[in-house]
Amino acid sequence: MYPSMKASLVFFVVWLAVVVLNVVGGWKILTKAGRPGWGVVIPVYNLYLACKIAGRPGWWLVLLLVPAVNIAIGIVIAIDIAKAFSKGAGYGVALWFLSFIFIPILGLGSATYTPPTTAPRF
Repeated sequence: MYPSMKASLVFFVVWLAVVVLNVVGGWKILTKAGRPGWGVVIPVYNLYLACKIAGRPGWWLVLLLVPAVNIAIGIVIAIDIAKAFSKGAGYGVALWFLSFIFIPILGLGSATYTPPTTAPRF
């Protein structure tokens, strides 16, 4: 086996572990929020579920599909999800920027979901 093949294999195994950990963490987040865990593996439906967990209306899904707007809306939704799990805004920003680290921490940790009472209107 060539050295570059070994490096590729190691990279693939690490990447696969990160993907599986994120799916499991996302599944647990949805389950904690009373939503179907399998929704994490459905591409657009998972964004809709994220809006609902954050206490935002489902039509925000359309905003997530608009280039450039999706960055701001994604950060707002991540902050709202963090607040729904009793975390701060800094955790929400980290959840958006470093999701591969913070999704498993939120899902597999001891954080409990508290549904947002009312979301601010925009």
